Amino acid sequence: MAKRKSKREYVWLECKQCGQRNYRTSVSVAEGTPKLELKKFCKNERMHVVHKIRRK
Repeated sequence: MAKRKSKREYVWLECKQCGQRNYRTSVSVAEGTPKLELKKFCKNERMHVVHKIRRK
């Protein structure tokens, strides 16, 4: 039995203020998917800051 090709990809979430990559998550690779921006805790800034997708 062959494996199915995954339609998800692992990406890093990078802090917009300090630039450190703090979180890793999987996102859908489908066309037309909006860019993900989440407000997460940054341990360098010590507060909740917007994090955006950063691929390797």
